[in-house]
Amino acid sequence: MLHINVICIGKVKEAFFRDAISEYTKRLSKYCNFTITELPDKPLPNKLNSSIQNKIVDFESNQIINKTNKTSYNIVLDSHGRQYTSEDFANYINEIQHNYSKVTFIIGGSLGLSSELKGKCNEMISFSKMTFPHQLMRVFLLEQIFRSFKINNNERYHH
Repeated sequence: MLHINVICIGKVKEAFFRDAISEYTKRLSKYCNFTITELPDKPLPNKLNSSIQNKIVDFESNQIINKTNKTSYNIVLDSHGRQYTSEDFANYINEIQHNYSKVTFIIGGSLGLSSELKGKCNEMISFSKMTFPHQLMRVFLLEQIFRSFKINNNERYHH
């Protein structure tokens, strides 16, 4: 069975996001071994210059690098990544699981991820050119992974 891990920076504060994440985690358990690895974020100072921003991005990215598995297919969520339709994303997940037993999705902090981390990943994907809160991206990602399994198993999924 495929193991999917989501590595993300920061905790989900809003109960309604936590509830949605919990629900999709439960639904995904039918199709894969699913885990979420939350790593601490660095508090943002009131005055943010490029030097401080780079230090925070490097710190958070290095935490993620230390948690990634070398045998996993690593996918970073980034606004400059490749975009998929739900059907194409389902095909993509299906193709990956023929060659890998582990897939890791990476959601960075509010300042983004280092080019070093992005370079170590197999692919960058984007859900939109728009910017969304990181907590909401977790819900989007889990819903699309769940939808992928439903599509790949020819099961109905209500929109």
